[in-house]
Amino acid sequence: MLTKSITKSLFTVLAIILLFPSCSGDDSTTEPPDSQGEIEQPGNPDENGDDSEDGNGPEISEGDTGTVNIIDSEQISDSYVLVNDLSAPAVYLMDKSANIVYEWDLGEKAIGNDAVLQDDGTLLAMFRYDGSTDILFGGYGGQIQILDKEGTALWDFVYATSEHRMHHDIERMPNGNILAIAWERIPQETATENGSTHNMDLYLESVIEIDPTTNEIVWEWHSIDHIIQDVDDTKSNFGSVSDNPQLIDINFNSNDTGNLMHINGIDYDPDNNLIYLSVNFYSEVWVIDHSATTAIAASHSGGNYGRGGDLVYRFGNPSTYGDLDSERLFRNNHHPNLFESGKFMIFSNGGELGQSTVYEMKLPEALYQQSIPQNIAPQVTWSFSNPELFADRVSGAVRLPNGNTMITEGDYGIWEVTMDGEVVWKFSGQGFFWRSYHYAKDDPGVLELGL
Repeated sequence: MLTKSITKSLFTVLAIILLFPSCSGDDSTTEPPDSQGEIEQPGNPDENGDDSEDGNGPEISEGDTGTVNIIDSEQISDSYVLVNDLSAPAVYLMDKSANIVYEWDLGEKAIGNDAVLQDDGTLLAMFRYDGSTDILFGGYGGQIQILDKEGTALWDFVYATSEHRMHHDIERMPNGNILAIAWERIPQETATENGSTHNMDLYLESVIEIDPTTNEIVWEWHSIDHIIQDVDDTKSNFGSVSDNPQLIDINFNSNDTGNLMHINGIDYDPDNNLIYLSVNFYSEVWVIDHSATTAIAASHSGGNYGRGGDLVYRFGNPSTYGDLDSERLFRNNHHPNLFESGKFMIFSNGGELGQSTVYEMKLPEALYQQSIPQNIAPQVTWSFSNPELFADRVSGAVRLPNGNTMITEGDYGIWEVTMDGEVVWKFSGQGFFWRSYHYAKDDPGVLELGL
């Protein structure tokens, strides 16, 4: 039997998806329409041709939240999964039988998009803020809250006006501060002076660091400070795009909304004080130095890596800086995450390929020596794809302690695969899945919930 809040979601899921402008995998970088149509219904749980080792087929069962397909029970990670379902009025923790072991009923609130369980048993989440603002691109948020076990807000922070809005993803830092992505409006006149050819207001990306004890923004980075353009030598930022990969070509993309970059994920490397950003409409990852002050982050020099707020490193799509010869890896991307020192994982949605790929990559050693890496892609050390794995929106992947990888396929559900590429567990549901996170049964946050 579904819990009350999840049951409500089954009746409202179509309306929510139609109203919620989702994060698109459109590789043309045209802003996605407000409606993506009905949620694709999960097919036969065995539609991917998975067979159990004894040849008798997988074990299929129904849980609170959907259908579970167990292909090899001995290789499954015995753990909990925190599910971020954008169509549900709750964030829930489920077991590998798809039964809910704990949930936060959100009431009238809607996540937008990320929510994580913290060590003290509280939920840190981005919510859609519906106050006075007109920045409503796919994945919009605007409000961060920390909820206790009963769902009561212990902390509330709003960053949503007609000039800026937080969106998509947040990251808790070891010092307790919170990193967030935000769109900021660049008026047409300012954008044109900076070399934009778009003839409209632009909504470019920024990163802010919030101290939750004071509600102050204590650090910030703005992409507009790190622009290059090669179309008009009478305007600012004119130069060679290919000779300056540390800068962002403001005219790489065009669409009719001004949302040119669409960062959808953030991760933080505390060992090297670096921030990793998944830039969906550029189909690449940007790495920036967090060691600099806000003033230095607005410049082109200083900080641990000597570049101020310019990109320390970028990878995934060399065409963004004029390199048309090197291999392109990503077609839209989500969920950048460092799962151990020097190892990075990301979900490439696939775009026009019609098939998604999860990449594990070894980052350049130079990043760990506070120097600038060569302008080449990281080494791909593992990848997984499957003809049935495709989500052109949202999605992600995390490495599990047993070496398996848990993959969120946005319009379908969740996979668990081994390092050998064997699918050992699948979950399919009627939701719209932003991400899923692994939590061990003895995780401090889980223990705080009293399960």
